Amino acid sequence: MKGLIQRVKHAKVEVGSESVGAIDHGILLLLGVEATDTEETADKLLHKVLHYRIFSDDQGKMNLNVQQAGGGLLVVSQFTLVADTAKGLRPSFSRGATPQQAEALYDYFLSRARQRIAEGCPVAGGQFAADMQVSLCNDGPVTFLLEA
Repeated sequence: MKGLIQRVKHAKVEVGSESVGAIDHGILLLLGVEATDTEETADKLLHKVLHYRIFSDDQGKMNLNVQQAGGGLLVVSQFTLVADTAKGLRPSFSRGATPQQAEALYDYFLSRARQRIAEGCPVAGGQFAADMQVSLCNDGPVTFLLEA
């Protein structure tokens, strides 16, 4: 399971002209699910996302996690993150989970995030397998690829 996290001032995801998820400051997580991933893998990545220290403390050092910073979490499924791009000029998606497995783990991840995140920190999601438009203001920019 791979997660591309971006520290954002705000982010939203739309399907058509309808907003399906939005946060103010926090983390935009693009989530890629591989065929070998399980609920245990999802839990491990969620722990990293919620505890990764990418927000500034009073001294300007990246020392706070999203919960300590009072930020939100916007989770968007992104199967292209698990593409194999080592050879050729066309990505291979052979490592990716089936759509059914990926949707189940995406839903599980969102559910667990809502259970585990600190009170007052919103959790929002995109719409699985939809043609989504994601807009954001990357703060920094700060972007990390996390793997579980």
